[in-house]
Amino acid sequence: MDEKLKELEKQYNEVPIPKELDFVVENALKEGKKKRKKQAPKWLLGSAAAAMLFTAGLNVSPAMARTLSEIPVVGSVVKVLTWTEYEVAEDTYDANIKVPSIENLENKELANTLNEKYRSEGKALYDDFIAEVGDLKAKGGGHLGVDSGYEIKTDNDQILSIGRYVVNTVGSSSTVMHYDTIDKQNEILITLPMLFNDDRYINIISENIKEQMREQAASDQEKVYWVKGGGLSDDELFDEFKAIKADQQFYISDKGKLVISFDKYEVAPGYMGVVEFEIPTDVLKKDLVSMEYIH
Repeated sequence: MDEKLKELEKQYNEVPIPKELDFVVENALKEGKKKRKKQAPKWLLGSAAAAMLFTAGLNVSPAMARTLSEIPVVGSVVKVLTWTEYEVAEDTYDANIKVPSIENLENKELANTLNEKYRSEGKALYDDFIAEVGDLKAKGGGHLGVDSGYEIKTDNDQILSIGRYVVNTVGSSSTVMHYDTIDKQNEILITLPMLFNDDRYINIISENIKEQMREQAASDQEKVYWVKGGGLSDDELFDEFKAIKADQQFYISDKGKLVISFDKYEVAPGYMGVVEFEIPTDVLKKDLVSMEYIH
């Protein structure tokens, strides 16, 4: 494993940092079309949203992980492993930041672009933590925590969906999720807009989610959402959920279903945490570009 990590680090150091994810992915897709008999879908690719960076600080060094996490997929062709782990444990200041890395993807430009994004985000999250703890110490101290890592949401012959989370703790906690979904056969990054013919999907998905929210609130008094009929009176409903964002966080489940994700506090009270909604394919199929991913 040490040799694999060294080789991964060598590849990373030798590849120039791309300026635009869209440009790199589209270029890689064009090159892939020349080399493969099976062409990738001719859809526009968009860049994945960058993870929220939390301000904080403390002067310690990151620790390289050897075999902390290695998850083989598709006959061990593509792997996701922990490339670096930043750890802080000092009095009332705690940080644990695991940075994932994709290994053995044939589309090197896509892999390097995603890996550079993960490393840049992880380093920035750590550096910000360092700065904020320094500020707190200068003011007499305080409490601060950040926990960041990843989980494999889907891993089958076609789809690899990686969910990355950031949990910040300052009094109460907040949780932010970001997902990258990769078509392993065509080796492209899948974005939400590229799945649909036009932007009508925003309203279609939003209305279905509102319906699910109301149904859940009606059947379970513990569930509350920020929509009319979602468990709150009109007087209590201050920030009503209107619609998803065009690039709303999502992943494709192992069963080929579209799952829309909302961060803690985004559409519900904090105790609800991160909430997800599986969108029925029957609701989407008329607006899908194809049924290749969603079925």
